[in-house]
Amino acid sequence: MLTVEIKAKRSGETLPIMESFYTIQGEGFHSGKAAYFIRVGGCDVGCVWCDVKESWEAAKHPNTPISQLISEVKQTKTEIVVITGGEPLMYDMNPLTEVLQSAGYQTNIETSGAYPMSGNWNWVCFSPKKFKAPHESIYAAADELKAIIFNKSDFKFAEEHAALVNENCHLLLQPEWSVREKMMPFIVDYVKENPHWKVSLQTHKYMGVE
Repeated sequence: MLTVEIKAKRSGETLPIMESFYTIQGEGFHSGKAAYFIRVGGCDVGCVWCDVKESWEAAKHPNTPISQLISEVKQTKTEIVVITGGEPLMYDMNPLTEVLQSAGYQTNIETSGAYPMSGNWNWVCFSPKKFKAPHESIYAAADELKAIIFNKSDFKFAEEHAALVNENCHLLLQPEWSVREKMMPFIVDYVKENPHWKVSLQTHKYMGVE
């Protein structure tokens, strides 16, 4: 028999939360905006260059009631709440997003798309990874395709996924931080030759904020 804790977790009533904080969105379409981040623990995608590998093991992070999360959000002046990870779509996102939207917040998600879409979102940032194929439900829902460029072969990978998203999806190329100086000239040239793409930078790292 499932314990009460496991039932609550599977239903999305509680979530393993690594951290939550109020900051400036540093990358992607909404870069520069104030936003409250909720980082959900648990991820099996396995990106070798992930900068939050401590989020991978869900069991290391406390199961937190969504009522507590909402209470913490309300202590800030944010209008946007970003759910990130880890991989948040490992869990049912419907309860959390319904409560956030009922309270008047814009709900954004950052996901690799490795699991089926759940939740009510105002903005879906889809960042596919080579390490685990995206679920087919993600493509139609994506507002933003953010392709991480670690080497030259990633441009082909980016185009393969760009061909599958909806026609209104914004297309962004972002250098992986550790190779940004090496890859930036290639990204600039690529966008100049393919202007349907835009450049995304991790500006929060330049600003020195979380």
